[in-house]
Amino acid sequence: MLHSKLTQGYTAVHASGFRDFLLKPELLSAIRDCGFEHPSEVQQECIPQAILGMDVICQAKSGMGKTAVFVLTTLQQLDLTQSGDVLVLCLCHTRELAFQIQKEYDRFSKYLPDFKSAVFYGGVNIKQHKDLLKNEPPHGVVGTPGRILQLIREGDLKLDKVKHFVLDECDRMLEELDMRKQVQEIFKQTPREKQVMFFSATLSQPIRAVCKKFMQDPMEIYVDNESKLTLHGLQQYYIKLEEREKNRKLNDLLDALEFNQVVIFVSKIRRCIELDKLLQECNFPSICIHSGMKMEERLERYTAFKNFDKRIMVATDLFGRGIDIEKVNIVINYDMPPEADQYLHRVGRAGRFGTRGLAVSFVCPSEEQENKILEQVQSRFEVKIDELPDSIDTTTYM
Repeated sequence: MLHSKLTQGYTAVHASGFRDFLLKPELLSAIRDCGFEHPSEVQQECIPQAILGMDVICQAKSGMGKTAVFVLTTLQQLDLTQSGDVLVLCLCHTRELAFQIQKEYDRFSKYLPDFKSAVFYGGVNIKQHKDLLKNEPPHGVVGTPGRILQLIREGDLKLDKVKHFVLDECDRMLEELDMRKQVQEIFKQTPREKQVMFFSATLSQPIRAVCKKFMQDPMEIYVDNESKLTLHGLQQYYIKLEEREKNRKLNDLLDALEFNQVVIFVSKIRRCIELDKLLQECNFPSICIHSGMKMEERLERYTAFKNFDKRIMVATDLFGRGIDIEKVNIVINYDMPPEADQYLHRVGRAGRFGTRGLAVSFVCPSEEQENKILEQVQSRFEVKIDELPDSIDTTTYM
């Protein structure tokens, strides 16, 4: 049964994970119809940033939902009143993959009747493609470089309004020099100001460098397997202290550190409310967000923080995954998360957008579980987390 009832711009779907991304109700309905309940690790890491229009390089093994990342994020951002213009161009190296990607666009645009997509590859009579472009111009074009280039050269395909340029299995196209030249020639036909997103299951260092030449300050996400994810440019520290010492230490840190915006994670709603209140009483520009709030209020507070009206946010794990603000450069774990994965999602809020960041975790020496989580994080994600030094060079996290 389709839920068409909308409440304050939110559709009544039960996919809290996807809902945290603040996607259009039409997309949430399509996601629910597909039976997706929880976003994969790659989707958790990519979607919140990609819907804000930033460039992305993403490596993750097959079957982790990379296609849905760029399909959903491009559909989220499109202005469908621009009829007759190609707004999204997605290139891939085989016909089969092109066909499959276009089917994903069909699937996720089910409740966006104005959106049209088309797929173009060799082996099909080119007249069919020319007729389609003339009579039913698509917003989204998926195709292989050879055929796309032919349509451009013969004046049938115009890319001067493209807002999103995507390469799937980008290493395949960029390693082969002939195909790379085709991609470069197609890229030159698109506007300078656009979002560029490259995805692949494998990305060697030389190809990563090639990818970056197409982009401006991209967010890089490398998920080599389910358990290993590298966070670039993020300094990570811990402090051992008892529960009663936390408030004083937090106060000192906020005074001593230079920050654009800070997210402070706590374990419970009650603590979230109380800590926010305490910070405000100490004249810190704080706001809080938690799962006990109505969606409208959460959205309102999210927007206020995103718009830089407030510089400190106290949050429960509800937003350990959903909140992504480009100016956040410090994350503080006031309470340690209950599991290692959650630590990764929390600290990943800082140091995004090609910037640097700092993560500081409060660990209670007498709490066995908290010390265990710290050990697990270090072994699983192959990071060394040191004890917080007396002073930190500001340039390492600003």
